[in-house]
Amino acid sequence: MRIYGPNGTTIGSQTGGAKRTGTSGFSLPDLASANDARAATAPRAAGNIDALLAMQSVEDPVERRQRSVKRGRSALDVLDDLKIGLLSGSLDGATVQRLRNAAADLKGSSGDTGLDQVLAEIELRVEVELAKATGRP
Repeated sequence: MRIYGPNGTTIGSQTGGAKRTGTSGFSLPDLASANDARAATAPRAAGNIDALLAMQSVEDPVERRQRSVKRGRSALDVLDDLKIGLLSGSLDGATVQRLRNAAADLKGSSGDTGLDQVLAEIELRVEVELAKATGRP
């Protein structure tokens, strides 16, 4: 492919500007002096371990929101199981324990105000049903 124009090359044209002059060969630096210049040092530590742990604990907002949605859905599933158990007359202790666990899981924040409001309403419903199921005021 040939390019013609002001920035392209043309056959037989001389480049104006600086001409190369100087040594005619390529030479490598002296390897012995380069090795002596570098002192043997121990590798540097990555820093404080607390800083590394803090970097690992930084959450992605999308992941935090997804976990909150999953906890909300899980709590709604437990409420459905409670409803089915009450309607069938077979409420067991495992469902009540799952209800307690769901209430404890809903305490965290998702970072989204709308989602947090919905989760707070689910948490309130779980707490009310838990109070009714255990007979506490």
